[in-house]
Amino acid sequence: CFCAGGSHGLSRLFLQVKVSPGEREELRRTSPFTEKYFPQTLDHFNFNSQGNRTFNQRYLITDRYWLKGHGPLFFYTGNEGDIWDFALNSGFITELAAQQGALVVFAEHRYYGKSLPFGLQSFNVPEVGLLTVEQALADYALLISALRGQLAATRCPVIVFGGSYGGMLSVYMRLRYPNMVAGALAASAPILSTAGLGDPSQFFRDVTAVSPVCLSALLSLLLPDYRRIQEKLSLCKPPSSPEDIYQLNGLLRNAFTLMAMLDYPYSTHFMGNMPANPVKVACETMLRASGLLENLRDTAGIVYNSTGALGCFDLYSLYVQCADPTGCGLGSNSLAWDYQACTEINLCYDSNNETDMFPPMTFGETERNIYCSKRWAVLPRPRWLQTQFWGDALSAASNIIFSNGDLDPWANGGVRKSLSSSLIAVNIPGGAHHLDLRGSNDADPESVIKARKTEADLIAQWFFHITREPQFC
Repeated sequence: CFCAGGSHGLSRLFLQVKVSPGEREELRRTSPFTEKYFPQTLDHFNFNSQGNRTFNQRYLITDRYWLKGHGPLFFYTGNEGDIWDFALNSGFITELAAQQGALVVFAEHRYYGKSLPFGLQSFNVPEVGLLTVEQALADYALLISALRGQLAATRCPVIVFGGSYGGMLSVYMRLRYPNMVAGALAASAPILSTAGLGDPSQFFRDVTAVSPVCLSALLSLLLPDYRRIQEKLSLCKPPSSPEDIYQLNGLLRNAFTLMAMLDYPYSTHFMGNMPANPVKVACETMLRASGLLENLRDTAGIVYNSTGALGCFDLYSLYVQCADPTGCGLGSNSLAWDYQACTEINLCYDSNNETDMFPPMTFGETERNIYCSKRWAVLPRPRWLQTQFWGDALSAASNIIFSNGDLDPWANGGVRKSLSSSLIAVNIPGGAHHLDLRGSNDADPESVIKARKTEADLIAQWFFHITREPQFC
């Protein structure tokens, strides 16, 4: 398995966060944020389709740290989930706001959380068609403009932050609206691989991180004996077809992917309950003296059965195949992400059992076209992000920090080397998926403490440069 040395994290809410409603409400109550809604334009680019119709876009805001009239605006470009989950797991931003006197806003992405343009009909065709990167960026630009006007902060610098897909959006905001956004911190943003650049086998190779010991080899020992597979892996029903085995392989691969992404040095409740150092826990579980398949079951249980409440694993309710082979998650947020993966976001990643430990599971352009045509009646544009958002030709941009942790399988799909004096790559040894955006913790490795210091210094430099200009704020 991907033991010795750990794993090499798009931060998707693959599972419901297993925090009780009471605990969740207490976290919100004690946070500095106030929840508000903004009447957002439905269609920014076609005056005839929706006219001036609007929907309620949710955002969270706090002025607790703001030096009114002088401090910057820190704006989180919300990604593929409920905005509270990102706000409660990005403590570095509020820590930095306290240092630099910033107003902080976390904006929810259209079609996620409670920001549903058409309510329960939002995921019908054609209503889902207004879910695009471009529409989301325009939402953020309009919200920023409105808030700056309301708060008499029209000249206060805006710094955008984001993790994973949200980090991609932060880069795109700096590229698309440089008149409005002074700089961006893009944490764990796979802006190259999701634009169809690079090796499609890279992602699962980096999840594996060491010489492959394939899961398919374990399963092939008993592949014809579906009843025994059910017994050893505690499946609710015995597999009855090759399709069921493919689903099982996907469920197991997704479990290892999640643990690699979320290999934080302390327990978290971001995308389910994860113990501290889940990769280490997984390897210890896999290498126990008992049977291999039982160990594999218990390893998958770290992700799917952290509370121990499940008596068996239901293959088709715990994991849903979609246009993202790294997992779309469950619930309405997963529908939105599936649509985006069928349109602009290119996630054609393969496992091959040669450069990685997983069973061969191909998801190339052909498979993507077939799935997306059937599911959403669309054909993807595989290289659209290269055309629309510069691809790997980013050297003309400025004031962007690209941070990546070397435990993160998304890292090599992003920018790992500085491109200029103002396009800075910050690499974090021992860092998992956007660890630097999380709040300070006693268990943090020294590398992430240094990375946050570098990021804070660069953002302060941007702010200092802008505030020396006449009539700022």
